[in-house]
Amino acid sequence: MNKQMNYEKAITELEAIVDRMEQGSLDLDSLTAELKRAQSLIKLCRSRIKKTDDEIAKLLSDE
Repeated sequence: MNKQMNYEKAITELEAIVDRMEQGSLDLDSLTAELKRAQSLIKLCRSRIKKTDDEIAKLLSDE
């Protein structure tokens, strides 16, 4: 996973994957690859959300 990818780019890419899946335009091999990519993007998004949540909680507790 590209460490430089930000949350917004990851969400945009996830939305594109979902669109392709909903259109049924993926063959079986592509579908598998797209699902693996989506899984990595979801993991990145969860990590970024958790990190941000932890930072906000720390800031609020310091006040």
